[in-house]
This record gives sequence, C-alpha cells and structure tokens, in this order.
Amino acid sequence: MAEEIAFLGLGSMGAAMATNLLKAGFPLTVYNRTASKAEPLRQQGATVAATPVEAVREATVVFTMVTDDKALEELLAPRAF
Repeated sequence: MAEEIAFLGLGSMGAAMATNLLKAGFPLTVYNRTASKAEPLRQQGATVAATPVEAVREATVVFTMVTDDKALEELLAPRAF
C-alpha cells in the first residue's frame, strides 16, 4: 500500500520534489499559499487542497518546503487549523 503524501510549499524546490513523487506513483495531495502554483501538479494527477488541514487530513507522510521560519509559522499557525 502506497503512503498517502501531503506536500505543502510548491516553490522551485517543492514543485520539483512533488513532481518526482507523482512520477514515482505516490498518491499526493498538495497545498500552496499561492493556489495557482498547484495547478501544474493537479494536471499531473495530484489532489489540490484548499487549506493545510485539508492537505494533511489523510496523509501518513507530510513534507513542508517553504522559504523560511516565518513562512513555516504562518503555514502551521493555529488559525490555519
């Protein structure tokens, strides 16, 4: 059974890593603060979540790939949940 993976943060590095996970056949749910960055991954088969909570709800593995501590804090802030 494949792991259910959530990937939060789809900048240059995150998008490339998420693409490789899709190519390897993993079920993938993605989230990005700028929703348009998730569209290429949707076209490749990823599920796009509207919120971080939605992205991680069914995940057994979660990746975050954001620019800095502040971005991570914003992503994981209680108001996001």
